[in-house]
Amino acid sequence: MSRIGKRPIPVPDNVTATIDGQHVSVKGPKGELAATLVEDVLVKLEDGQIEVQPRNESKRARSMWGMSRTIVNNLVTGVTEGFTRKLEINGVGYRAQMTGKSIQLQLGLSHDVIREVPEGLEVKCPKPTEIEISGIEKQRVGQFAAELRGLRPPEPYKGKGIKYAEERIIRKEGKKK
Repeated sequence: MSRIGKRPIPVPDNVTATIDGQHVSVKGPKGELAATLVEDVLVKLEDGQIEVQPRNESKRARSMWGMSRTIVNNLVTGVTEGFTRKLEINGVGYRAQMTGKSIQLQLGLSHDVIREVPEGLEVKCPKPTEIEISGIEKQRVGQFAAELRGLRPPEPYKGKGIKYAEERIIRKEGKKK
């Protein structure tokens, strides 16, 4: 039994949800999102709540139950609050800055790394060593954050690189004489 799937998703007053078979679309103050769920789950909207249930007791239906509920919950959260991912840059001379619609990173390479910000995302650099990525789609926010982190992942000896703000780098001891 899925503990996550059992919980109904409350739909706030300022959000309108529409269910057409397996297609769920949600419209709120921050925008509009939609997702098509697998055939193994049943989605219902009643009394201001969205409920997701498995169609049968097959292993696949029970596996997709919790995931489908989380996808719908992320749609509702995205159009009401949005999602934010924060990155920190550690290292001497490592910094980031916004240049128009792209982010320019200095990561100790012989050249600056310039990445275009995808459509629908908002990137801010409040400090030269901090990056904030926000948007309404959780997957796109996380994907862009992972791409930026992948340019210079944190290394375990000095902790230099780009890391998530909540990430803890497990440090290794250096060479001994």
